[in-house]
Amino acid sequence: MVEVKVADGLTVGQVAEASGVAASAVRFYEQHGLISSVRTSGNQRRFGPDAACRVKVARVSQRIGLTVAEVAAVLAELPPDPTPADWGRVHDALVAEAEARIAALRTQLQLLSSGELLCQL
Repeated sequence: MVEVKVADGLTVGQVAEASGVAASAVRFYEQHGLISSVRTSGNQRRFGPDAACRVKVARVSQRIGLTVAEVAAVLAELPPDPTPADWGRVHDALVAEAEARIAALRTQLQLLSSGELLCQL
C-alpha cells in the first residue's frame, strides 16, 4: 500500500462515505488486512487514497461469493500504488470468477431440475 502522510490520509468516515459502507465495515476490512492505516498522534486512523476502492472491491467480491481470505488474496496481487490498469486486471479476474460460479450454479440447478430424487427415503 502507498505510504501516506498522517495529515493527508483519509479518516474512517471518509473511507466509509466514499465506499458506501458503514464505518464498522471499514474497521472490519482493516482488521482482516484488506486495507491498512497509519495512526495520528491522537491515535486516529488515516488510510491511503486507494482504501475506498479496495473496500468497494471487497464488497462486490463478497457478493459474488468470495470469502474475506479470498478477497485479501486478490488485493494482495495489487502493487503498492495501483494504476487503472492494475484495477482493470482485478475487474477482469472478478468477472471471470463470477462467470465460473454462475456456470457451476447452473450445472447444479440442472441436476436439481432433472427430476431425480436427491435421496430415497
